[in-house]
Amino acid sequence: MSDLSSALPQRITAPYTRSRPLPPYRGILAVDAKDFTGRPAIEHEAVSRVVPELLKTALIRAGLGDLWEERAFPATTGDGYVLGFDPARMPFVIHPLLLTLQEVLTDFNVLSHGAVPIRLRVSLNVGPLPEAEDEFGGNGTARNDTHRLLDSRPVKAVLTSHNENITQVAAILSERCYEDAVAGGYTGRHPDHFVEVAATVEGKPFSQRAWLYVPQPSGPLYEGTPVLAPEPGRKASPVTEKAAAETAGRAAAPAPRMHNSAPQGNINTGTVHGGQSVDNHHVAGDHVEGHKIGRIRNFQGDQIRGDKHEGR
Repeated sequence: MSDLSSALPQRITAPYTRSRPLPPYRGILAVDAKDFTGRPAIEHEAVSRVVPELLKTALIRAGLGDLWEERAFPATTGDGYVLGFDPARMPFVIHPLLLTLQEVLTDFNVLSHGAVPIRLRVSLNVGPLPEAEDEFGGNGTARNDTHRLLDSRPVKAVLTSHNENITQVAAILSERCYEDAVAGGYTGRHPDHFVEVAATVEGKPFSQRAWLYVPQPSGPLYEGTPVLAPEPGRKASPVTEKAAAETAGRAAAPAPRMHNSAPQGNINTGTVHGGQSVDNHHVAGDHVEGHKIGRIRNFQGDQIRGDKHEGR
């Protein structure tokens, strides 16, 4: 009996039973290759091997080679890679690393001649994670959320909608990461480079406020990416406010009312949104109120182009 009990794993510590120290805070960087499962099976191993090498190259070029050498809980995910790092370096991971990674992928894809082009989604987060020296280290809510952000709709939509010859990297930052590093002014990128989105994952009970950053965009950044309502007392980003105002303005603006006047006849000006009224007056000669814009179909009487009051 004693031999059997000694072979059992250590009992899991129950939460909420006693206070204990938090694990050290870690920055978390995860990358994922677009359309990995859609590639032919013969390419899978090559992509799995090259993704960490591309990330390493970008870190070295950006002057962050020590983050690779000192990376915590590194792991391949098959179509991507994840590592932990000192959270004090987060501003530098946001910039210049993400821009450098865009440049490294551009060079790689040009030199690969289309054989195995790679575009990456990137997720950044920060939080307390245990640092065991085995393959089980680095597990926790912060890491789980990092991978959920990586699989979320907004960041996937960017690489789908942006030009594959231009945009090679799309990044998503957690709310904590954005607030500490970007909104706090520590990152060499203005907050207007970032777009607030609601990060949701298809088929998963996950929804968080997050921030998109695309170093080299080639399309819209907020269309099709709904934004969560700002929390009480929290101001939305300038980009979010602008998008919301434009949407509200389009919805609230009434359709213009057109008023046409024609002597003894009806004028059909095509599709008219809103109301249309036609007044028929018996006058000598032609008289046009306002401007006759566009092509006039099914008219009775004279065909009129332009403004008949011009020069009077």
